[in-house]
Amino acid sequence: MNRQARHDYHVLDTYDAGLVLRGSEAKSLRQGTVSLSDAHGELVNGEVYLIGLHISPYKHATTQQVSPKRKRKVLLHKREIKKLFGMITQRGNTLVPLKVYFNDRGFAKVTIGVCQRKRLYDKKEKLLKKEVERKVRSIKKAVR
Repeated sequence: MNRQARHDYHVLDTYDAGLVLRGSEAKSLRQGTVSLSDAHGELVNGEVYLIGLHISPYKHATTQQVSPKRKRKVLLHKREIKKLFGMITQRGNTLVPLKVYFNDRGFAKVTIGVCQRKRLYDKKEKLLKKEVERKVRSIKKAVR
């Protein structure tokens, strides 16, 4: 789960997609050794790739190890890729992985969000709003 993404970006739209893995990456992913913090998505030749998604090497793998930060292909329908391309070409939009998980059939999936970066004043405004709500709750609790 990429909690930092929700803090840094406004999520405009989300897509669930398959993730192409090699070798022992699936076992490593099941152990939870994945970092989404520096990852982002790119469209290259009509295909979507995740760049910077770090999956640590599986300790007990006997075959060759793959690079932990290699480009990983994301599996989407062609119409979804076209829609993503239209949204990303707009200024300020980017693809950010929000969540990596296994579905009920055992396939690795990633939730990708089309995001727009928050400005500093947006973050401050959200923190102030949270603080006011917390004070209101505490006052209501004291009145009871």
